[in-house]
Amino acid sequence: MSASAADGPVPAWLAPLLGPLSDALGDGGGPVTWHGVHPGTGEPLTLVAEATPGRLTLRLDGDGAPGDGDPAVPPEALDALSGSLDVAEAAGQLARLVVPGLADWATVTVLGEDGAPARSAVAHRSPGLLPDVETYISRRVSAPRDQASLTAALRSGEPVQITEVGTDLGPDAQPDPAVRAAWRRLDPTSSLFVPLQARGAAFGVLSLVNCGDRPPHSGAEIAAAVSVARRAALAVDNARLYERQLQVAETLQHSLLTPPPQPAGLAIAVRYRPASEHALVGGDWYDAFEQPDGATLLVIGDVAGHNVEAASAMAQLRSAVRTLAYDRPDSPAGTLERVDRVLTGLHVGTLATALVARLETPGTDGGRALRWSSAGHLPPLLLHPDGRSRLLETPPERLLGIEEPLRRTDHEAVVAPGDTVLLCTDGLAEAGRIGTDEGLARIAEALVDLGGLPPGPLCDRLLSRLVPDRAEDDVAVLAVRCLPVGVGP
Repeated sequence: MSASAADGPVPAWLAPLLGPLSDALGDGGGPVTWHGVHPGTGEPLTLVAEATPGRLTLRLDGDGAPGDGDPAVPPEALDALSGSLDVAEAAGQLARLVVPGLADWATVTVLGEDGAPARSAVAHRSPGLLPDVETYISRRVSAPRDQASLTAALRSGEPVQITEVGTDLGPDAQPDPAVRAAWRRLDPTSSLFVPLQARGAAFGVLSLVNCGDRPPHSGAEIAAAVSVARRAALAVDNARLYERQLQVAETLQHSLLTPPPQPAGLAIAVRYRPASEHALVGGDWYDAFEQPDGATLLVIGDVAGHNVEAASAMAQLRSAVRTLAYDRPDSPAGTLERVDRVLTGLHVGTLATALVARLETPGTDGGRALRWSSAGHLPPLLLHPDGRSRLLETPPERLLGIEEPLRRTDHEAVVAPGDTVLLCTDGLAEAGRIGTDEGLARIAEALVDLGGLPPGPLCDRLLSRLVPDRAEDDVAVLAVRCLPVGVGP
């Protein structure tokens, strides 16, 4: 015996009931009424079954066919929605999930911080009519009744239904001929506004529209829509909170990653590329500034973690390094030792890699001494104008933030006019999930024909070669060119 739910396919959650209902009805008879709850929403549900020879017909709520599918949303679909951390994506998923089971078309509106609509997503059971929905939504003149219904849903937290579309919502009320034409093709006849609420506040609305001869939403369909909106709202709100946290962290991080100075005889360029779209910002940072004695200090580092706390810790650490290094010009090792004492004494609880390098004032030939000390960070790379490069490797030393006294070590090299010192974080070396040693070798190879480029274009070309798409980790790069005597930046 074949089965159908009204004129559509049988939803998966109804399948376990088919055998018992078929046995009860035989090859003809009925109707038989079954009372229970929907397995996905927990809402009361009435199922009416009738049998004709070779066919079992099911009706929900006893009032006729609900449309071409399940009037609720399969619970596994809502589970998938909960995994999205992008507001626009989550809203779009919700709109698509409720069509056509709960409406012919759906709109999800998410309010901004000022209470005005900030994000929206639409879906239609017929993909060819989706442009008409978008035209109508974006260019219509909203009727007072429409606005009042939406506002009432937001304020009351209860669904608001319009069972009949009047002239104030129809094509005659729309001056734009494109909107009037879209309306006629869509043929909306009733609608339902369901608030999206989470954590005690309404932040959006799920609008469900029925068209043509599809009847207004029944009581069971309204209950299912409320249940779906309740579960989906938490997922959408989680995405909202995630985006807000991401914006705060990014604002904090970018406010600290300031443009570098351009001291006489040096050309400095910095680049920062955040991690992929769905990852929180990390703790990568760079810094460059002139010290009172005329030397130029270069700093690069990476705080452990990828969240607001990492960005905040990065801000503290960057400020500590900058303040201590400027207040008492010292060797890089001495600066890192004082930073260690500050982190330990104030119980900051931050683990980070960092490299502090000091370019001394130039000699008569324009060359400079480079002194540096590393707290577990990647070594500097010295690039010559002909493309040859040298990795300034030194014995590894511990990260910052480990609460044990440690004497740190200075190292020294000579930077000739035309040479470039390159500092980077591990997001560049390990792009594509390769090992650190392999990544450093790849950086050297990528620099072979870049030695003659100014520092800015050099950084851009290096990033485009090694991180052509958004990286899985933050990337910070700092390049300093030692200029020949008499040449400005």
